[in-house]
Amino acid sequence: MDVAGFTDLVRERERSLYRIAYSYLHSDADAADAVQDALLRAWEKRASLRQPQYFGTWLTRILINRCKQMLRERRPQYALQEHHAISSDDGIENLELSIALDHLDAKYRMPLLLFHLEGFSVKETAAILRLPQNTVKSRLARARQRLNDLLTQQEV
Repeated sequence: MDVAGFTDLVRERERSLYRIAYSYLHSDADAADAVQDALLRAWEKRASLRQPQYFGTWLTRILINRCKQMLRERRPQYALQEHHAISSDDGIENLELSIALDHLDAKYRMPLLLFHLEGFSVKETAAILRLPQNTVKSRLARARQRLNDLLTQQEV
């Protein structure tokens, strides 16, 4: 894979990668750092990609691993975090939904984001998260239910 090909594939996924990183790290700067680190790692390891059609899945997995590593390295922070709503450019048009997504556990939020917002199939989502497909399906169902419950609570 040459520089131009890699760059084109990355540009197609730029926003998606940032959204995924932000959903783990809840910080603009950390999300940007995670994406940059993941891209560097992907460039260095590009020869290990056996099937180019799975570039998006492969790159997303590298990013998730980097986000998890950054979370492990973080020291406890007690300062209040500023809530960053996902803008309408990112596909979520209302603040309540953004807040509800932030309140979901990562094990439910990530399949939901990958499947519904990023457009990955259940099979691809399962590969990215390293879970069986049936687990992804059940987590999607539970995530939808919990999201519905959270949104209903906010309306009351």
